[in-house]
Amino acid sequence: MKKFDYKDKKDTRSGFGAGLYELGKKNKNIVALCADLIGSLKMNQFVDEFPERFLQCGIAEANMIGTAAGLTIGGKIPFAGTFANFATGRVYDQIRQSVAYSGKNVKICASHAGLTLGEDGATHQIMEDIGLMKMLPGMVVINPCDYNQTKAATIAIADYVGPVYLRFGRPKVPNFTPEDQKFEIGKAILLNEGSDVTIFATGHLVWKAIEAAEILEQKGISCEIINIHTIKPLDAEAVLSSVSKTKAVVTAEEHMMNGGLGDSIAQLLSRKLPTPIEMVAVDDKFGESGKPEELLTKYGIDTDNIVSAVESVLQRK
Repeated sequence: MKKFDYKDKKDTRSGFGAGLYELGKKNKNIVALCADLIGSLKMNQFVDEFPERFLQCGIAEANMIGTAAGLTIGGKIPFAGTFANFATGRVYDQIRQSVAYSGKNVKICASHAGLTLGEDGATHQIMEDIGLMKMLPGMVVINPCDYNQTKAATIAIADYVGPVYLRFGRPKVPNFTPEDQKFEIGKAILLNEGSDVTIFATGHLVWKAIEAAEILEQKGISCEIINIHTIKPLDAEAVLSSVSKTKAVVTAEEHMMNGGLGDSIAQLLSRKLPTPIEMVAVDDKFGESGKPEELLTKYGIDTDNIVSAVESVLQRK
């Protein structure tokens, strides 16, 4: 198996902040909006350097989304940032009507997604956001895996014309992807070639998939690992190409099983290439307050759970 190394751990929200600042220097049409969470979303550098292109909307997320949609009419490219729970669930009607239905060029930037928000607990730990966003016609849904990829994704979505949901998180995770990577919306990344099973992972669970594959290699199991950073549009060609070879699938995500990455891949395979599949995801539960790693274990989405899922699906192959 290919060896993956990392020099440091960084939070993906800082990757967003760095990418937004880079965009601000390059393009005067980039504007930022925030719902009273500048520090939490690492938007400080952009705000300090370009105060005339920043709107502090306060704890009024619905107004923030409506304002962002309006700014696009004048040719601006708004990046609207808040916690994932408030960026989706609280303002779903505004996103549906003013952004998605209207086809507005708004970038919804959502931090602190999933269980790894940690101690803030269930009211903030949204695990339905990918499902909510991917069901909206025309909405692109992106969930990068580390600091470097989040920075690259932030920069890339500015060139895409149309609504985008960009999801990232709070904890520091291994930063292992190339610093100079080119981010392509809708193009999955093959991290490791394998022959026995394909692990499709997204976000924070990509590194967990790598850890699991290393354990499985010691057991004589060869894992293909694919980073699905863009959940919509899904890279169907990459999925089908890999699965036609391995004939067994495990999906891994920090999200509800219903409506997430596994759901998208299962739908594709059921139509095109019926295949045994196991999903490592949260199974119809709300979260709770706790340490991020302990929560991942309790809710069944850590490294050991991916190992178990692979062993299970191979018995059905």
